[in-house]
This record gives sequence, structure tokens and C-alpha cells, in this order.
Amino acid sequence: MTKRMTASNVVGSAARAPVQSPKRAGLLLSVIMPVYNEAKTLEEILRRVKAAPLPPGMRRELIIVEAASTDGTPAIIDRHKGEPGVRVFHLKRYCGKGTKLAFGFKRARGEIILVQDADLEYDPNDYAKLLRPILAGRTSFVLGSRHLGKGKWTIRKFKGRGLNKLYGMVINVGASSLDLFFNLLYGVWLTDPQTMYKVFRRECINGIAFKEDGFYMDFEMVIKLIKRGYKPLEIPIRYNARSFGEGKKVNVIKTGLLDLWVMLKYRF
Repeated sequence: MTKRMTASNVVGSAARAPVQSPKRAGLLLSVIMPVYNEAKTLEEILRRVKAAPLPPGMRRELIIVEAASTDGTPAIIDRHKGEPGVRVFHLKRYCGKGTKLAFGFKRARGEIILVQDADLEYDPNDYAKLLRPILAGRTSFVLGSRHLGKGKWTIRKFKGRGLNKLYGMVINVGASSLDLFFNLLYGVWLTDPQTMYKVFRRECINGIAFKEDGFYMDFEMVIKLIKRGYKPLEIPIRYNARSFGEGKKVNVIKTGLLDLWVMLKYRF
């Protein structure tokens, strides 16, 4: 059972007004998708996002933010330009996931924002259950946890044996260590603060300047919302890890060190 945070155990928290259930009729969900060299999975993930069921009465917009892809990704994206509910942005210079997300957040029109990667590791069919607690007024901020549920600790099981299996084990241990350090540093208990599925009411980020460029923005987002006093509610999700041979782009050592730096920087 996920521990709910209070003002007494959240570092630097600010008092928040009681969460109110938003009116569902005509409510718009903004799905922000940062993209870089995802030609192999892009068409399929776009199909899944568009087909994902939403709670009754909700609408969606998909904001695709791409930069400097070299594998044909821009041409695939441009085939979807002009489709109802799809907005496409090509940034001129290479940048990381964090910069693309910050760009997309500023252009989101929806009352609720959801982060969606362009690979196939996360299942858009989880949208409805991720949105439900926000629509019910239970919280303004939801994290889709890969670690909740029986047998979810070893979430990364890469295909194949030998090095692929070893990489998966090393990343699992490293990620869990980062999560533990995060919880100790910020006085919270979250099972998966690094998850890609972050869903929140747009008002949660009003006035926040997101500065981190790479994957470590995952921690920056959670830190800044927690310090504002928002209480993340974790919901179990499905997860299908891809290996480096299948296109995974994270530099494990570099990203891990930068994750630690981001945690310390925003804590102190």
C-alpha cells in the first residue's frame, strides 16, 4: 500500500488547497510525447495512444516534440500532421527528453497533462486508471509505478542471456538504490519516482521552470511538485522493458550520476 505524504514528512512542502474533482465533461488531456530516433516503434505507439480508452467525457490532444532525429523519424511524424488532436513540433537543435517535455508543457492546452515516451515499454491502455484518481478529486498528481504488485521488483528483464541478463540486473539494483536515496533525502516513500508515467493537473506546474535536459528531469519533476506540497499517488502499471539492442538510449552510469546530482542540488 502506497504511503500518502503529509506536510509534516515532505521536505519544503507548501500548504495546498483541498483537491477538487474537475468537471469531466469536455475535459482535455494533453499527452506530451518527446521523440528522438524512434522510427522502429513510432507508428505503433501513435496507434496505441490514439486508441487508448479514456474515462467517459474526456478528450485528448497529442503533442509530439522531436529534435534532430536521423533515422527517418521526422518523416513518420509528419504523416500525422493535421490529424485532429495531433500537434507536431520539430526543434532545430538536438536536445534531451527534459527540454522536449518542458517545451511541450508550455504548449499544453489540457487541464490534465500526461507524459508518454515514444517506445513501447509503457502501455497506453493504463491511461484510464491513471486518470481516475485525479478525476475523482483524490489527488492532483499520479505516478504510474512499475514496482507495485506481486513480483514487480525485477522490472527489467531484457531478452536473451549473458550480458543482456546482467545489464538488467545491474540496472534494477542501481535504480532501486537511487529510489531509496531519493526517499531518504526527501522524507517520502515512493516505489517508482523515476517512472515515465507522470500525470498531473496543469495547475501543478504553473510558474515552474524545468531546467534539466536529460532523463534526470524525471527526478526534477517529482522533486519540484513535492516541494510545492502535491501528494503523488502511485498506481500500478504494466511495463515491458526493452534492451539496449532494441533501442534503449539511457547511458546508465552518466544518468545515474546526474540523477544523484539533481537530487542533491534541489534538496540543498
